[in-house]
Amino acid sequence: MSAVTEARAVAADGFEQHRPVLLGLAYRMLGSWWDAEDVLQETWLRWHDADRAALADPRGWLVTVTTRLALDQLRSARRRRETYPGTWLPEPAPIGRQVTDPAETAQQRETLSLAALRLLERLTPPERAVYLLRETFELPYAEIAQTLGLTEANARQLHRRAADHVGEDRSRFAVDTVDHRALVERFLAAASTGDRAALEELLADEVVLWSDGGGKVRAALNPVVGAPKVARFIIGITEKASRVEWRVAEVNGGPAAIVLLGPGWQLLTWESEAGHIVGLQLLSNPDKLRALVPPSP
Repeated sequence: MSAVTEARAVAADGFEQHRPVLLGLAYRMLGSWWDAEDVLQETWLRWHDADRAALADPRGWLVTVTTRLALDQLRSARRRRETYPGTWLPEPAPIGRQVTDPAETAQQRETLSLAALRLLERLTPPERAVYLLRETFELPYAEIAQTLGLTEANARQLHRRAADHVGEDRSRFAVDTVDHRALVERFLAAASTGDRAALEELLADEVVLWSDGGGKVRAALNPVVGAPKVARFIIGITEKASRVEWRVAEVNGGPAAIVLLGPGWQLLTWESEAGHIVGLQLLSNPDKLRALVPPSP
């Protein structure tokens, strides 16, 4: 093995042990799997070229680089999303890919859910970075401030502001509970049989359905609000489809339905509170579904 090859192998070993943490951070920051992969690739290049022997805290250095790259990427993405056709929804992680640190607690993993990623869109890029570094990665404020080039007081202020924006809706982050899964099963049973009354019973009065076709697939441009309208919408799209097939899958730590409606696949996920479904995300943009393992027809 040449010296260059050996050095690259050593760098790769050092990077790979931190990959789950870095990928999880970038993905939570961006809500886009492919953008997160791009950030990780750039982080790797900087790691490879760095004087690693001089780094007192390699993990901290990698977290800082990843966070700052993701911040830049998020600012650019937010500008592009201003002209996005209809609602922008987060992109699911590939089924079976590790995007969390095995040491993460269940509460930490909640920020990986599609419900959480949607709610995090309420935050400014700096608020999102501080919130995730504090809530998910449990960094002290002093380290967060150093990572983002802030004062500790500013970091605390941004965290308070972010927590206020997320507010009580944080309870929607939890998608891996027995009650939530029971709701999902009942929803699928009602939807697959066209039972509108049963659907309405499962939905909160002010339930909201967001649909994202990205301008490439027909979708509702505005959120659908209210139990009767959402139930009617779900029944309507299934009745109009030439072929309907529901497949339950584990996506971003919670139950989801990969749905065949006519010629194309869509992804449906749910948010629940107090025994009712309060939000649904219907993702049909094919660019965002490519990260999922394609189901066999």
